[in-house]
Amino acid sequence: QVQLVDSGGGLVQAGGSLRLSCAASGRTLSSYTMGWFRQAAGKEREFVTAISWFGRTYYTDSVKGRFTISRDNDKNTVYLQMNSLKPEDTAVYFCAAKSGGDPKWRDYDYWGQGTQVTVSS
Repeated sequence: QVQLVDSGGGLVQAGGSLRLSCAASGRTLSSYTMGWFRQAAGKEREFVTAISWFGRTYYTDSVKGRFTISRDNDKNTVYLQMNSLKPEDTAVYFCAAKSGGDPKWRDYDYWGQGTQVTVSS
């Protein structure tokens, strides 16, 4: 069993930055694909980014060049650095872990509780 705890969300002005963290316990993350999803009010949860166990990264088009996912297997933590934030990035952000399959699909095995990101214009 893996427990994921998201943190780092908050209120930021457009153009600002935030770094989200996802700390895992219960099992090492080194063999898992880790992803970040977001869900805006009234919308479905959508894929944002993922990193495979060997470090390959994937991004949705709207965040390419602005967001960076990384992982520290020694700390069992995954990070999402978000720069040049826009109001449309406002959402609850969830980290997730899966042992295989397409990183962009939502069929992850474990999910964090979510952290709110609000970007004001």
